[in-house]
Amino acid sequence: MTDPLDGVRDHYRATGLTERLKSALAVWGPEDQPLTPQQLASLDQFHTRGLAATAELAELAGITASMSVLDIGSGVGGPARFLAASYGCRVTGIDLSEPFVDAARYLTRRTGQDDQVSFHTGSALELPYDDGRYDVVLLQHVAMNIADRARLYQEIRRVLKPGGRFATFDVVANGGEPHYPVPWARTPATSFLLTTDATCEAIEAAGFRTLAAKNDTDAAKAWITQLRASGPPPSPNLGVVMGPEFAQLAANLGRNLLEDRLGILTAVFEAAPYNA
Repeated sequence: MTDPLDGVRDHYRATGLTERLKSALAVWGPEDQPLTPQQLASLDQFHTRGLAATAELAELAGITASMSVLDIGSGVGGPARFLAASYGCRVTGIDLSEPFVDAARYLTRRTGQDDQVSFHTGSALELPYDDGRYDVVLLQHVAMNIADRARLYQEIRRVLKPGGRFATFDVVANGGEPHYPVPWARTPATSFLLTTDATCEAIEAAGFRTLAAKNDTDAAKAWITQLRASGPPPSPNLGVVMGPEFAQLAANLGRNLLEDRLGILTAVFEAAPYNA
């Protein structure tokens, strides 16, 4: 039987990614020169509005130094490194793509955060962690690749402590078929969008109550418009991670947002006690 996630793995295959990153980062000095999470923000925040969105989501989730945080779909590790540097918390990242995880570990060595941030290869539908382990789970631009939302949100609930928080920043369906390819899918075969209402309903059904939910589509549109006015992005950027076609993927995401085919949801939920 074919693994339903194989198509997603193929999309994020990123062969030779760590070597490409090493070459791209040479502009900032030799291999032994430390880098900061802020320096890497142009290529390691793989979601709409970049570092600003991660910072806002972390604040909304109420992250503190004493918390243990899980970043699902951690990519090359940008949000995890930012959270550890900004709040002093310990962060674990998990991603389906082995090249992404290898790259995340490399970049984390370059920022000197190995003692605070770790990464694993694995599926969001089978998280390799004990029940009730984490205070906060982050999910940024990930759920669009997952068809079985019920299982996804149940797994997130399982690894959260009672009263723990689940913070999500994701693309949602907003009317009309999207233009493909987009950053998370080259065709509709690996894109599983839900509306805002359907997303929140699925999360609440998994044992959560909504603490905050807001429509951030207008902020995303403003960001897209500003990027277009600014011209080509400075190097290094996300093109290093996703390859030469990233410009087309990003352009289609912007078109879909501006045409109201897609929207952006920012929300935080609290894990209810199991006997609630």
